[in-house]
Amino acid sequence: MRDISLHTSQLHEEIKQAMVESSTIYILSSFIMKSGVEMIFNALEYALKNGADVKILTGDYLYVTQPKALHRLLDLQQDNLEIRLWKSNGVSFHPKTYIFKHKEKGSLIVGSSNMSRSAYTSGVEWNLQVQRTASNTTFDEAMEAFIRLFYADETMSINAESLKIYQQEFDQFHATHADLLTTWTKQEEVELTLPFEEEPLPAEANEPRSPYPTKLQPRQAQTEALTALEATLEEEYNKAMVVMATGLGKTYLAAFFGKKYKRILFIAHREEILKQAKKSFEQVMGKQGGLFYGMEKDTSKDMLFASIFTLSIQEQLYQFAPDTFDLIIIDEFHHAAAKSYQHVIDYFKPRFLLGLTATPERTDGQDVFAICEGNVAYEITFIEAIQRGWLTPFTYHGILDDIDYSSIRWLGTKYDQHELMIQQLQTERAQHIYRKWKELKKTRTLGFCSSIQQAEFLANYFNESGAEALALTSQSKTHSRTESIRMLEAGELDIIFTVDLFNEGVDIPSVDTLLFARPTESLVVFTQQIGRGLRTFAGKNSCVIIDLIGNYRYADTKLSVLDIEENDKNGTRKNIEPVVPAACEVHLDTAVVDLLIELRKKRSPRRERIFQDYYQVKTQLGRRPTYREVHLYGSINSKEYKQAFGGYFAFLKTYGELTAHEATVYEKHYDWLGKVEKETMTKSYKMVVLQYLLDKGHSDWLVPVTPEEIAPYFHQFYMEKNYRKQIDFSSKNTKAMWVYDEKKVAKLIAEMPMSKWVGKDDLIFFKNGKFGVNFTVNVEDQEILHGMTGEICDYKMQGYFERKKDTAGKK
Repeated sequence: MRDISLHTSQLHEEIKQAMVESSTIYILSSFIMKSGVEMIFNALEYALKNGADVKILTGDYLYVTQPKALHRLLDLQQDNLEIRLWKSNGVSFHPKTYIFKHKEKGSLIVGSSNMSRSAYTSGVEWNLQVQRTASNTTFDEAMEAFIRLFYADETMSINAESLKIYQQEFDQFHATHADLLTTWTKQEEVELTLPFEEEPLPAEANEPRSPYPTKLQPRQAQTEALTALEATLEEEYNKAMVVMATGLGKTYLAAFFGKKYKRILFIAHREEILKQAKKSFEQVMGKQGGLFYGMEKDTSKDMLFASIFTLSIQEQLYQFAPDTFDLIIIDEFHHAAAKSYQHVIDYFKPRFLLGLTATPERTDGQDVFAICEGNVAYEITFIEAIQRGWLTPFTYHGILDDIDYSSIRWLGTKYDQHELMIQQLQTERAQHIYRKWKELKKTRTLGFCSSIQQAEFLANYFNESGAEALALTSQSKTHSRTESIRMLEAGELDIIFTVDLFNEGVDIPSVDTLLFARPTESLVVFTQQIGRGLRTFAGKNSCVIIDLIGNYRYADTKLSVLDIEENDKNGTRKNIEPVVPAACEVHLDTAVVDLLIELRKKRSPRRERIFQDYYQVKTQLGRRPTYREVHLYGSINSKEYKQAFGGYFAFLKTYGELTAHEATVYEKHYDWLGKVEKETMTKSYKMVVLQYLLDKGHSDWLVPVTPEEIAPYFHQFYMEKNYRKQIDFSSKNTKAMWVYDEKKVAKLIAEMPMSKWVGKDDLIFFKNGKFGVNFTVNVEDQEILHGMTGEICDYKMQGYFERKKDTAGKK
């Protein structure tokens, strides 16, 4: 077979043949038509049933991709198939690539053919197929590039629920742009197909290197965290998360902790983080590490620093045995609930898993708390670090942003990029930002923007106004990242405008001014970016934060990240102006105060906020979430379901999310479901007994049981997870039961959970050594009631151990 071949017709035949021979199939098609899906459907189904790892990425540019094509792909219903959609926000998305791999063999097809019948058969198309060879690295580069694109922030997972949203957008767009697809000009087509060149990372040889200290000692925050981790090991945990504000040395902490282990894997999602971590570990450990990312894959060292994108490629991952590493460290752990990370975490079986993050909040609607079994070994926020003198205090200035964000379309996680850009790229707004910056700034500024266009626009305006400014983005050609940082540190630049390059992994301690020229679309990102200015530095006594505040989402809640006082039970801050540490200051323009007051008055009603949060989780999962899932993956406090509706199933009934049969069962057994929902829990014992009943099945759970019957299950529940044992089975009276004694355990069950379950409502009985429910359930209703009861039980158990672990950690 030739290394390179040209295909100008019948491409689908080549694709189908490659599919049935491959264990890895990656497809990147700017748009997908149902006609194209049908042509390769059977081959795709065959590959999936044989265990192939299949990932398909398409785009929504001009809404050419047909919803019915995505529906057809979802018909395949295989766990090893993942489909994602690139949200273009008006920016062209035009790649066409097919990647096939099996063991050492593989091929790459790049050309002009999207997934459509005409592109595969009768259209005028040119496609080059390149075979994988030992001497040609292009194939491996394409694999890496695809995975990065596939899991980029701009993509969304396609499932039954998210597809409904795309269908609505598709219908709306085509209703208002019926003739657009037939009126592309020749020039527009040229622009759509122009290649995008990303700034190459600077060569390591060009990076400034500082001399290694002969001996490094942990700083105070690191010492406290190491002590907490020692306690975690003594309690026999094998997973933990450390939450440590940016600037306190999370990576060095991990290196000091890593001295206990021989084989170490450090995972991150940015190459800069990997290189910095490698240097830090080498300083502490006194030995060399290896990099595992892109085209560099050194597996010969005991310390490996790996890109999650490289590891998430199935055949890259499987070259390691599950027990290869003694310690696995995951940096920026708030990303760890993403599918790419979960695949890797589930595969490896280390002696210990350590997650590091400065922002434990649930990004991507996921819960990182559960990944480490609720074990937060150590936590210190940037506010606490400022109070203890470990980070630089701030002076915050909230200035008015007069853009009317209510007129800009919200796309689920961010504002419509094109509509926002039209408002931002106006000279009078740039003038307002420049004037305020000039008045309030110190010496070195990072400016955060919404888009590359805004960064370049503001940099040009600032330069024309007399400042030394630079836009540093993924499309920058004139200055590398390393050179730009050097110029800022040397005082050759006053300000660097960027989009998201400095959220994670890049530190410039001398930065003493932060300018937020963008709406806050994520409190996590806002917190990360604030951290860029708080590192201590010689001669730096404070960091100035200049923040534009308009009527955008999060405007009335974003200041909570600066507040030392907790929100009320509804998640609302008590005061408009936050209470900050003594060394810090907050100054809000009068117009900003008036705006925030007005926004607070106009906040959407509580019930509607709850439904919107629920709907977001439902869209993410592609189905109705369980009670536990809305708690884990939602952004609101799940207690609001009970406070506002009386419970989760009452909420579901209110919004028509129950089937007719489910609604009938709910109404019949309202009292029972309400009892389980409202049951107090000073210990987890009640829910463990209920869980035992539920585990017997949807009909047998109604049969009474004895304490002796439950005793083995009850004891095993606490012994199988150390944190359960430590929280609820380690008191003076129960610690002796770590060694199983049926009589003692049965006596405890009888005296505590069983007796405590019985109440005036007469829904549960405990009499003559028998325990059970005191009502009947129609046979046709048993499965539904069993499921509802189980959901509430799971939810209450999850919340209980989270709460208890958090309380224990603060003692």
